[in-house]
Amino acid sequence: MGSKLLCLCLLAALLGYYIYIPLPEGMTEPWPVMLISAVLRTLAHLSEAADMLGLMNYMEVMRLFTTVEIVPPTSDENVTVTEAEFNSVPVRLFLPRRAPGGLRRAIVYFHGGGWCMGDAGMHSYDHMARRFSNELDAVVVSVNYRLAPPHHFPVQFEDVYSVTKFFLQSKVLSQYGVDPARVCVAGDSAGGNLAAAVAQELLEDAEVQTKLKAQVLIYPALQALDLALPSYQDNAHKPILSRSLMVRFWSEYFSSDPALREAMASNTHVPPEASALWPLLNWSLWLPPDMRGAHRPSSPVWGGAELARRHPGLLDPRASPLLASQARLRGLPPAFVLTCEHDVLRDDGVMYAARLRDAGVPVTHHHAKDGFHGAVTFLTWPLELALGHRLFNTCLGWLRDNL
Repeated sequence: MGSKLLCLCLLAALLGYYIYIPLPEGMTEPWPVMLISAVLRTLAHLSEAADMLGLMNYMEVMRLFTTVEIVPPTSDENVTVTEAEFNSVPVRLFLPRRAPGGLRRAIVYFHGGGWCMGDAGMHSYDHMARRFSNELDAVVVSVNYRLAPPHHFPVQFEDVYSVTKFFLQSKVLSQYGVDPARVCVAGDSAGGNLAAAVAQELLEDAEVQTKLKAQVLIYPALQALDLALPSYQDNAHKPILSRSLMVRFWSEYFSSDPALREAMASNTHVPPEASALWPLLNWSLWLPPDMRGAHRPSSPVWGGAELARRHPGLLDPRASPLLASQARLRGLPPAFVLTCEHDVLRDDGVMYAARLRDAGVPVTHHHAKDGFHGAVTFLTWPLELALGHRLFNTCLGWLRDNL
């Protein structure tokens, strides 16, 4: 009996040690965050083990978390939900059931997941799109773009761009009762990256007559060249997105080449050709003083010439929208940019908001001092947080006023 009790106590202690991680002061709802983080860490460890043993690719195991959460397209009293294909790309459509008072708004939404995970059918994304559709009386097109691996950049961008371009045709907008003057792109994390890239690319596409009204970028990943920004250093081990996992996402987006992943992990993947682009993402120019902290600017370690030759996407603005010139940014639609303090991607969004303002683009930048990556998706049981509701309602309110 004594030995069993001792084993039970040791097990409880080990479990508590595994679940508990130090959280920054001011972060609300610490215990749910710790539990969510523990689940994701467990999944990451299992993925690493399966990958090392040659059983499954790292990202294939991580995607198991996605598949568990997928729900079928189910209509309710407010929204009709169906699945379709736009230009051969699967989408989930959300159409308000109420009688239209006129032409409707529309949102083309790109889910997050590091270009490697996620699905429009995940319960969290289904719930978000449903609320956007019902509360804004909007048509929502949630895109299921192809994922890495086996698909690498620019496949994900091409999928979402193809859907957006198809949807913006006059005949398609008319079919769904959409006002061509009230269409926006939106996305979170990797989806925010894709939304920013799509908005930029549309500016130079003479075939597209309909202009976007707005863009919503929720803690977006916007550059792959400097993975040692202050936010990457400050939040390297914070929930829900560690620096090592973000490096893995970025490297898998471009290639499954281990050499690229190792170089990105040490931030030695930057090719000399990037020197002309460095002012565009120089954090000492674009971050406010209170976000620089005690960090000091340092010159990049040039060393990725061969990697850049093999992976040209490293210098492509379609992969890293922060690499777009100020001249290219000038014609972009008004933007809502959400950033979170405890997030490795914080500085990407903050710098992009600053650069958009400098280019004359109207920007609403909402920075959540108590926020962390992924918070907006935690809206339903068992992963429901008051922070998630607050931030989602902030996005919803901005869209109500600006779309």
